[in-house]
Amino acid sequence: MDIDLKDKFFITVKTHQGLEDVLTEELKQLGAENITKFTRAVSFQGDQSLLYKTNLCIRTALRVLVPIYKFKASNETWLYRGVQKVDWSKYLTEHDTLALDSAVSSPIFKNSQYVFLKAKDAIVDQFRNKTGVRPNVELDNPTIRINVYIQNDEVTLSLDSSGSSLHKRGYRNEVNEAPLNEALAAGLILMSGWDKQSNFIDPMCGSGTILIEAAMIAYNIAPNINRKKFGFMNWKNFDKALWDKITDESKNSISKFNYSITGSDISPEATRIARNNIKSAGLQDKIKVDRKDFAKITPPEGKALIIMNPPFGERIRPENINLLYKSIGDTLKQKFPGSEAWLLSSNIEALKCVGLRPSKKIIFHAGPLELRFNNYSMYSGL
Repeated sequence: MDIDLKDKFFITVKTHQGLEDVLTEELKQLGAENITKFTRAVSFQGDQSLLYKTNLCIRTALRVLVPIYKFKASNETWLYRGVQKVDWSKYLTEHDTLALDSAVSSPIFKNSQYVFLKAKDAIVDQFRNKTGVRPNVELDNPTIRINVYIQNDEVTLSLDSSGSSLHKRGYRNEVNEAPLNEALAAGLILMSGWDKQSNFIDPMCGSGTILIEAAMIAYNIAPNINRKKFGFMNWKNFDKALWDKITDESKNSISKFNYSITGSDISPEATRIARNNIKSAGLQDKIKVDRKDFAKITPPEGKALIIMNPPFGERIRPENINLLYKSIGDTLKQKFPGSEAWLLSSNIEALKCVGLRPSKKIIFHAGPLELRFNNYSMYSGL
């Protein structure tokens, strides 16, 4: 139950389903040990320094959790008693605020909201019984965020070191319809295997998320370098000197990139939003965005990696989505010989209209949607 952050302890990182392998590779590069993959999560061993680096540097992470106690519960009474076995005064006071997240995969506890309420009651009752005062629940900006996960009858209580979800990098001032999650956008780029030895293009850039994530990868900029708040900053054992050292090292590791990163969109509103977000991320000198129809695009010299997220027909509905996808395939064949293209879509029928045989298909999920991420190699003579 007690964790010495100077020693190694277990850490769990949550991600999108389908990005577990990418997340694992990121963690290996950061120096994580004893890595285990789960669905939507990866666990490993690390120390306080690695905990901070994971929050700062891992592009596909959503939350970084530190498990503090596990127990079995076969009913609501045992759930309540198990949560009360933790001495919560080690982590907060009666004057602090807390928030709880719960995830349940159990035939015993079927309602995550009910689990949240029972766990919350157990914590605040402990303080009320000891001090006569109970900490308040604050969902938006709590002192401490606690995660409750139940798998069958096994309950895991964790401290959330991230605070708000790590996909919230802080650069998106505006979004257009159907925006792409930042962690998912980074995952797409990493899954593509881009070696940063070619130009990068997003010709349907929307609010610019893929372009921004690509630039941060290209220049080795930590994804959350501009984020001001993390959950661990409110912990009693927060080491500000260590955190400052890690952020300084990250800023000093920014590298050069010798190719171009360009985006375009047919919508004037989308290009305006993209430029605004790019400026917010401080990358306006590293990314160029134009208002242009993909079919009329002028490719940069040399080979390129193209990643695009065309409309699925779910929320954004082009007049003829099959014709749009056919136009994408035609433009890739005619204008991008020697390049690689990746298309993200949940519309299987529309993807067939691209008219190119995918050399690779990746299937994963984002919310209720099953997404296809198809790779097309543009060999000369297609």
